Amino acid sequence: MTQDTYDDLENKAGAEPEETSADAQDAAIKPELDPMAQLSAERDELKDRLLRMAAETENFKKRTEREKADFLKRATERVLKDLLPVMDNLERALEHAVEEGSAETGMIKGLELTSQELWKVLERHGVERIEALGEPFDPEFHEAMMQQEDPDVDDNTVISVLQKGFLLHGRLLRPAMVIVSKRPAGQEEESEDPDSIKITIN
Repeated sequence: MTQDTYDDLENKAGAEPEETSADAQDAAIKPELDPMAQLSAERDELKDRLLRMAAETENFKKRTEREKADFLKRATERVLKDLLPVMDNLERALEHAVEEGSAETGMIKGLELTSQELWKVLERHGVERIEALGEPFDPEFHEAMMQQEDPDVDDNTVISVLQKGFLLHGRLLRPAMVIVSKRPAGQEEESEDPDSIKITIN
């Protein structure tokens, strides 16, 4: 035996055995997946992704429609609120013309028709008047500008409307500015109602 052959045998005897990788071990233990099972798993995954995408698209669509409706509602509310002073001025002009007994009956008729048409437009968009005169003071819909003694009505009753109030689809658009009754000085100490509303004049 030559020296070279002896050295080769010695090297092979001293060499460590090759380690089997984890992947090779798994491959030896686990059978290969059935192609049909793989296709079924991929199909289920794609179906789940499509369902999630459809749900996200539907949610986005609903959110966009809701935001658009809210924007239009706010824009409409601003326009209608800006029209209210025009309505006020028309009604004041009409009242003044009637009180003065103006001979210009054509002008009075024109003001009446214009006021009526404007009010029809407001009504079509959901505007309604707040009934205030003779009603108990309600801070949710009325704004008290002053109090005035009046022995003929109950305490905290609206006895005069300085500016009409309006609702838009049932929500407050503009409060009614009102004058509210209070008891005359001699009656203030009589049986006070604990549930009566305390009025703060701005």
